Amino acid sequence: MSSKSFDLIVNKKINSYKKSIIVDSDKSISIRSFLIGAISQNISKIKNALESEDVLATINCLKKLGVKIKKTTSKSYVIYGKGLGSFEAKKNTKLNFGNSGTLARLLIGLLATTPNIEIYIQGDHSLNKRSMEKLINLMAEFGASFSPRKKVKFPLKITSSQMPVGINYNAGVSAQLKSAVILAGLNSFGNTTIKEKLRSRDHTEKMLLKNKQAINVKNGKEKVITIFGKNYLSAINVNIPGDPSSAAFFTALTILNKNSNLKIKNVGLNKTRVGFYQILKNQGAKIYFKNLKNINNELRGDIFVRTSKIKTISTSKAYYVNSTDEYPILFVIAALTKGISIFKGIGDLANKESNRVREMQKILKQIGIKSIFSKNDLKIYGKGMFNANNKKILVSNLGDHRICMSTFILALLTGARAKIKNFETVFTSAPSFLKIMKILGAKFEIQK
Repeated sequence: MSSKSFDLIVNKKINSYKKSIIVDSDKSISIRSFLIGAISQNISKIKNALESEDVLATINCLKKLGVKIKKTTSKSYVIYGKGLGSFEAKKNTKLNFGNSGTLARLLIGLLATTPNIEIYIQGDHSLNKRSMEKLINLMAEFGASFSPRKKVKFPLKITSSQMPVGINYNAGVSAQLKSAVILAGLNSFGNTTIKEKLRSRDHTEKMLLKNKQAINVKNGKEKVITIFGKNYLSAINVNIPGDPSSAAFFTALTILNKNSNLKIKNVGLNKTRVGFYQILKNQGAKIYFKNLKNINNELRGDIFVRTSKIKTISTSKAYYVNSTDEYPILFVIAALTKGISIFKGIGDLANKESNRVREMQKILKQIGIKSIFSKNDLKIYGKGMFNANNKKILVSNLGDHRICMSTFILALLTGARAKIKNFETVFTSAPSFLKIMKILGAKFEIQK
């Protein structure tokens, strides 16, 4: 399922540009569309789905669970929904989540309360290193069990609950754990209640909203989601916008590159996903959202970006929830902005595809950027824009798409000679990334 391995070599700065691009479709919404379509009644239709490795892993897992999915045209699919609790798998079936933490946590949420499930679950070498302890403990509350006992990393065996009962959950910063609880609650007896103080991404609940018999969302000081278990779900029709996380890298490049303008068309602008853009706007970045429209309960529009002079960045933990994926590229921006930038409450970045704080510190150090991490906070001593064509950056095989993409941007802006190993990992989320870079004029070499 993974692409052929290759390394990327970058050793030339990028020139100025004025371009219009379309980024890859939203990964989070794509994965959720297939999962929710599979447990809904009748036929669901998905348009403009992301066809990346993470989404293809989702489709493969669902097919192994007895779901019929048919591709109709490019990026368009129909899902023949089986309804709640209807997944079926032979004993000892193996599901591979690939690199996708989203797929792993959300599908395990569904499996935990589906009767008669006893299967093996695993990911790629990167996902298998990530702790699933919080997820395992939550699913145990629904009655699911995992073996070997006390093991918290893949591969594992999951045995579903035979009598799942709804739970009460105080959500933290993880939208994936929140979504796992929502999905597990759908096929549990009684109600599941989720209370949320910090608003994490809300695609799962938005996609379910028309099913008033199954879900209620109250937005107040504290958001309360109530799941009414064992109710049918209506089929969904989803047209998926561009991914704001993928767009963030091109936005960062444009802000820091001299005399450049960029229009990014049809990007998802859900308010729980635009923390990155808000942080930069607050610091003086010329970023504008235009042509806004609401489709399938999701706001979308075009992003206009211009070269900008920005101030040093200072973020609180409140920003982390809505810009989690973008912190590696924020670190790059901080390194190339003169002064000390401070990122607070980011300890959870240690449990991503890699330890993103530590790995980005190593990369920045290679071009002479000082940083200090203490407890949950990171300080970056930015130099401003500078030439690093006498410096070399080496990124080992981390299996982390965001680190690879961020390092590429860093090299293009500084002229550092970068060798990024196993760059194919970027295709888990952004298969068009290198094509778009060519459109913008980036020069790079692929080494197989």
